[in-house]
Amino acid sequence: MIRSLASRTGQMLLVIFGISVLVFCIFFATPGADPTARIAGRGASPQVVERIRAEYGFDRPLPVQYVKMMEKLFVSRDLTSFVNHGQRVVPEVLQAAPVTLSLVLWAAFFWVSGSLVFGIASAVLRDSWVDRLLMVLGLIGLSMPVFWLGEVVNLVTQSRWHDTFLFRWVPPLGYVPFSQSPWGWAKALFLPSLTLAVCFIGLYARVLRSELLTAMGEDSIRTARAKGAGPVRVWLWHGLRLSWLSYISLFGLDFAQLLGGGALLTEVVFAMPGVGRLTYQALATLDLPLIMATVMYAAVFVVIANALVDGLYALLDPRIMEGRHGR
Repeated sequence: MIRSLASRTGQMLLVIFGISVLVFCIFFATPGADPTARIAGRGASPQVVERIRAEYGFDRPLPVQYVKMMEKLFVSRDLTSFVNHGQRVVPEVLQAAPVTLSLVLWAAFFWVSGSLVFGIASAVLRDSWVDRLLMVLGLIGLSMPVFWLGEVVNLVTQSRWHDTFLFRWVPPLGYVPFSQSPWGWAKALFLPSLTLAVCFIGLYARVLRSELLTAMGEDSIRTARAKGAGPVRVWLWHGLRLSWLSYISLFGLDFAQLLGGGALLTEVVFAMPGVGRLTYQALATLDLPLIMATVMYAAVFVVIANALVDGLYALLDPRIMEGRHGR
């Protein structure tokens, strides 16, 4: 157990290290990304440029610059932006994280609930018109780009029909902290999270339908039916229990990448000041410290989610752990 945990921790650290090196190298290989000129400003004299280069350590070898940046990011946490001089990037990311967490939690609630309803109904009513209709609706949702759907939602709710009784409750674009107003927080997140969840509902419903239909051919299902289990128990207990592995694996990785900034387009369209929007602003200005902070934030969530999914696999299917011990 301890050996497996140490091995998993080592793999996580290696992945995070590799991502940080890759982002750092790509930045310095990007034409026009030299931060010295951005910090010095237009028309700066060569003497000023050299002084800034020496002050920020840009005249040192790249490995030394990398180590210094990682130290400021993870140890002292006083890494400052190259664009907004003197502004620390770690507090910026920590301030944006609750916005993204709220958005993704709401979206996860919508897509898990919707996919369970669609997936179970399609599997139970296999090859019927209901099955075909639900799968077509899921495919439509999966095919719509989230930024286009978000713009349509804004056009309808913020402009054309905002004053009608249907959308009069819709607040202006932006985010309201939960501590400020719980009801305002819920209203501000409802449409953005529902928009983000639409494509996931279709994908997860199709995955769940396929897994449920495969599970219905298992020996344990036939045994349950032979013992007198009713259709509800067969589908909702035995069937779902055999279908969770693929669903949980997919959910863990999607939830982590959205939490790490994958909701970028939704946050930009709905003016949500989350990690995704922060990443977008950092990329637009080529602000390496902010890019590094947001990317490392995302990497940590993804590798942790991957480890948690592996742990859930072992709990849901003990044969996986037995196979590891047997090797």
